[in-house]
Amino acid sequence: MFKRWEPIWLGIASALSLLSAPLGAVAAILSPMVFDPHQNLLNPAAWIAFLLIVSFWAVCIAAPYGAWVAYARKLRTLAWLSMSAPLVWVLAAVACVG
Repeated sequence: MFKRWEPIWLGIASALSLLSAPLGAVAAILSPMVFDPHQNLLNPAAWIAFLLIVSFWAVCIAAPYGAWVAYARKLRTLAWLSMSAPLVWVLAAVACVG
């Protein structure tokens, strides 16, 4: 039953990922503000958060592509794993900032 609905759910997840890419682009433009307090220039967590924020839009674009390639090759677990990359990226950025 799930296999019949899997392409639909993968399409919905792809649409959500691609719709969040422009938000990631705006965040990438504003990401240098991580370093507004001058002590953050030497803070490794700030640098990691900066790199995660800057590269989020690329992950949002690459994740659906990788997911559909894996799905076409009948690697369903890998497809869903790659589709979860933007969510993991956001959680890692929030963990670095918080």
